[in-house]
Amino acid sequence: MKELGVDEVLIYCVNDGAVMGAWSRAQGINGTIASMFGDPYGDFTKKCGMELVHPGPYDLGLVGRSKRFAMYVVDCIVEYVAVAESEEDPAGDDHPEATCAPALIEAIKNSQSPKK
Repeated sequence: MKELGVDEVLIYCVNDGAVMGAWSRAQGINGTIASMFGDPYGDFTKKCGMELVHPGPYDLGLVGRSKRFAMYVVDCIVEYVAVAESEEDPAGDDHPEATCAPALIEAIKNSQSPKK
């Protein structure tokens, strides 16, 4: 991603800062362009329209969760959004590919291609 001009990769989850700090250390991202953040109250998640409210997980007590998604943002403008979800897999756990690095890299490349 750095080769494509990406300055930062921000990873966040609806967990608290302590959990995200531990996860960051476990992943060994210190010294990279990636940083992890917590959204324990889901403020950012809700403002992005990405709160997971599907009846399946919600009815199981999984409230205040986030959909699995990725965004490509340039100068505060969202250029691309991918959400890994389907009716059968509302959390996107079975098929997260749309939100993983290779898909995001492809989307960034496509956004940088000259428009025809």
